[in-house]
Amino acid sequence: MNTFKRVGFVAVITAAAFGGAALAAPTVLRASHQFPGGKGDVRDEMVQMIARDAKAAGLDLEVQVYPGASLFKPKEQWNALVNGQLDISSFPLDYASGKVRAFGATLMPGLVRSHERAARLNNSDFMKQIKAKIDKAGVMVLADAWLAGAVASKNACIRMPDDIKGHKVRSAGATFAAMWQAAGASIVSIPSNEVYNALQTGVIVSTDTSSGSFVSFRIYEQVKCLTAPGENALWFMYEPVLMSKKSFAKLNKKQQAVLLKAGRKAQEYFAREAKGLDDRLVKTFKQHNVEVVTLTPAEYDAWLKVAQKSSYARFAKQVPEGKQLIDAALSVK
Repeated sequence: MNTFKRVGFVAVITAAAFGGAALAAPTVLRASHQFPGGKGDVRDEMVQMIARDAKAAGLDLEVQVYPGASLFKPKEQWNALVNGQLDISSFPLDYASGKVRAFGATLMPGLVRSHERAARLNNSDFMKQIKAKIDKAGVMVLADAWLAGAVASKNACIRMPDDIKGHKVRSAGATFAAMWQAAGASIVSIPSNEVYNALQTGVIVSTDTSSGSFVSFRIYEQVKCLTAPGENALWFMYEPVLMSKKSFAKLNKKQQAVLLKAGRKAQEYFAREAKGLDDRLVKTFKQHNVEVVTLTPAEYDAWLKVAQKSSYARFAKQVPEGKQLIDAALSVK
């Protein structure tokens, strides 16, 4: 074999080798969320579970997880999912209510009240309507998750509507903002990963957020009193694991099946952990000498009356199917 033939032969073999390596390269999906990674946050763990199961399946599928808003800012994730720039996210759905107004129903004061009712909502007509809108936007749900939440203050405990009058309050979404405003508070709109600094610098006096975020972001270092969820939780938020339909469509059938199965497993894990998040919240805040209270039925009803005249009324008026969604949720017993 002359020199030219040998060089040509080597080139062909090399090209084939590199071509085979390229064909064997795994599909890499990017998962983003705003919550701390590796610190026991249940939302991060849901995404990490999906990543581990995807890799363990041996189907050349990997999920790279970017926690702590390190890839996308919290409220940028929805558009990134819709456009296929982001593959997977643990996402507070109300953050996208500026794009899809109906999503505001997934953070409506007093609409859920307990973890048991949240579980029943997952299979309700209410959630069928919400998921139809998620699907229409080009996104799909891998795992359901409803987190209870609370309100905390640097000042006194917040039990009745008058207790929040004059406060600068961080509100997670427009529906709670409407209720706080109706009670006499002023609103500061920031994501949960910015709450600590806002409390520390006096930008806000009080805040609402999920039980998980109160602990993960160490809010106990900045407040004097926590109104915990208890048996009368005003605050519940739908924070599912979502996936871009564009990204899902690029996978083969086996890879798709693995992600769907992993999503169901993550959802089951969350269902087991959900109530424990509230217990951990109370324990952690008490350990850091924060006063912890819960609403009595009478106090809950007082807040609900404010919400019905503000959050509910505004949502029903401004969102075409708003009243229909509220009625569908309330019909779940």
